[in-house]
Amino acid sequence: MDRRQFLAASAAVGLAALDLPDAEAVTRRANRPGPVAVGMGEVSAVRTMTTTLGNAASELGGGHARHLAVRYLTVDVKRWLDGRYTEAVGRDLFAATSELVHLIGWMARDEGNQGLSQKYHLHSYKLAAEAGENELAATALRGLADQAIDLGHIPTAVRLAEACEQRGRKLGNPKALAYYRNTYARAVAADGDRTAAGQMLSAAQIAIENAPAAPGQSWASHYSHGRWAHESGMIHAKLGDLTAAEEHLHLALDIHGLDRKRTRAIVLADLGHVQLKRGNTETALATWNDFLDCADGVQSVRINDGLTNIAARLPSVPDSPAAAELGERIAARG
Repeated sequence: MDRRQFLAASAAVGLAALDLPDAEAVTRRANRPGPVAVGMGEVSAVRTMTTTLGNAASELGGGHARHLAVRYLTVDVKRWLDGRYTEAVGRDLFAATSELVHLIGWMARDEGNQGLSQKYHLHSYKLAAEAGENELAATALRGLADQAIDLGHIPTAVRLAEACEQRGRKLGNPKALAYYRNTYARAVAADGDRTAAGQMLSAAQIAIENAPAAPGQSWASHYSHGRWAHESGMIHAKLGDLTAAEEHLHLALDIHGLDRKRTRAIVLADLGHVQLKRGNTETALATWNDFLDCADGVQSVRINDGLTNIAARLPSVPDSPAAAELGERIAARG
């Protein structure tokens, strides 16, 4: 399959999420005979495992633990989905499974497996919608939209991001609103709509300023002030405002703090690129050295892309001991 065919297939998979889900799926499964009785203890177990696996992936990259998450889904969780439970327990079980499936989709994408990631995000959306969990459904749409941007299928990304943001308006969670609005801003910025991008950036900032600092229980509630600052910075960079971009990236690192190795490394890579574009070559080289320190041991396609992008730019950097040292460090990573 060539790239054009892959993009077309990707768009079709993403837009399939906008079809109406099976609203009666949980009802049909409830109170039927099954090999095992399922209660809230099993639902709690799924959520605990999702949190544990997600923490490991956030620190060390999706490549470290996806096989564990898939095995848990296909062995333990599948057995419970095929079990017997009340409608109320079934809805909670579908919602918890949606979160686990979304995490596996994120892990697959972090490994560079885009097609598999899309399928997991689509399944996560359907599970969430069938469970009546609007925030989880919107978050799955957000994952599909963000991926469509990276794949270069911008009209699809805009449509998915708009649907995500519209679902988010029904929620009272300011972190979720900031999360979805920054995704919408990123999509329309990629589409060249500076006005809409600016409006969504402002709306996202208002939402995050009204959000508590502590993380919540849901995926979207973990959208931190630091992640908001990072994403906002990169949207400003896309729009050509490098000063605002660097300010936001420093805000993410220095004020709001990013305590995950993977996330901090990605921000450092992005910050170095912005600094280089602003003509601050020595500062950019120092930032990229910090990126290499932070990226050690992390398995993520985002880290690999960061290394590739830095290596591609080094030949255009004036010769200096710092540039030579950085080039040697990148080469030593193989």
